[in-house]
Amino acid sequence: MIKPSILPGFMELLPEDQMLFNKVKDTIRKNYEKFGFIPLDTPVMEKSEVLLAKGGGETEKQIYRFSKGDTDISLRFDLTVPLARYVSQHSNDIAFPFRRYQIGKVYRGERNQKGRFREFYQCDIDIIGNEKLSIMYDAEIPSVIYSIFKELNFGDFVIRINNRKVLNGFFKSLDIEDVSEILRIIDKIDKIGADAVKEEITALGVSADIVEKIMSFIALEGNNDSIIEGLKALKIENEAFTEGIAELEAVTNHIKYFGVPEENFAIDLKIARGLDYYTGTVYETILKDYPSIGSVCSGGRYDNLAGYYTNQKLPGVGISIGLTRLFYQLREANLIKTDGNSTPAKILVIPMDDDTSYSIEVSKTLRTAGIECEVYFEKGKLNKKLNYANKLGIPYVILIGSDEVETGKLTFKDMKKGEQSKLTVEEIINQY
Repeated sequence: MIKPSILPGFMELLPEDQMLFNKVKDTIRKNYEKFGFIPLDTPVMEKSEVLLAKGGGETEKQIYRFSKGDTDISLRFDLTVPLARYVSQHSNDIAFPFRRYQIGKVYRGERNQKGRFREFYQCDIDIIGNEKLSIMYDAEIPSVIYSIFKELNFGDFVIRINNRKVLNGFFKSLDIEDVSEILRIIDKIDKIGADAVKEEITALGVSADIVEKIMSFIALEGNNDSIIEGLKALKIENEAFTEGIAELEAVTNHIKYFGVPEENFAIDLKIARGLDYYTGTVYETILKDYPSIGSVCSGGRYDNLAGYYTNQKLPGVGISIGLTRLFYQLREANLIKTDGNSTPAKILVIPMDDDTSYSIEVSKTLRTAGIECEVYFEKGKLNKKLNYANKLGIPYVILIGSDEVETGKLTFKDMKKGEQSKLTVEEIINQY
């Protein structure tokens, strides 16, 4: 006998938790579609030469790669690279701006540790332009985030916003060429604190004067308007910096028009994100009462989605929710709970004798009326059948014996209250 088990880094849920997971996933999908995003489902496996077009780096070390015959195959490690391939391949057949969403599993050979997964769901949206893309889309994206997390009701949250041009222009004005390491350090400030950030930047050989300017810059606080004014007051003569401020101001001003309350979005100059990828607006979404969870939804603007596959310039803006990791963290923090149901069925129909034809007819009528139900066909004592309903959390039971078949009055039992009554199937549908 082989002991049943799964590989480490893979999540497998019991029915009760799976239903809760699906509810969260369906909420995300529904909100994506509410904003007119088009569903896309790319293959889990891609040609390795396509997935690894960029080459090198940590990603290549984590990728699952194998050969079948003469074909070099890799499992997708995100949903962005397949999107780039898809848009390049079908650019003549899709309408731009192309608004797509995709919810699917991706695979990374992560080091095994608690809360990190090798197979996990990502829920992405992207808006792709042909040659250009209006900054208004950058302002629309937070409204999608707001709509999702307001409905999920995980508590207070804030969408933190920055612009990479502001960061790049600022560091350029300080004559710092390689800003990537400094940005990586700044990105850790909420975890390690300002003093530790200063020490790490100083250790790179940055002068004390420049370090203080960096710390003062990222410490700019206040409402969005005051931060914008504070940035302008620096009077930095750098084209990228000036352009970044203009974009940041436009985005934060227009977010309000999309119905996002000001308490739910804020400029945060510490946000860097995607050092080698994002080129403009960047987002991170934080649950205010649970900052240790980190960003629950992030993304931003990029200059060219598919430069490795086409000469077309395809700028875009998008976000991603790492659903598997988010779900795990929310369950660990006890932020979301199941409702005790392990099945979508709301009614269990129980035939009390060998003739099941009438019970089947009743179940068909219920389903036609939009009520999820199932028929219990196993033989046994009534208590066993009722216990089945209780174990799955099915709230109602219909008992059908010869009297019910003859009169059309069904025994309808409320499992929570323990009450039962005689009702026709039409009365049950109306009452339900």
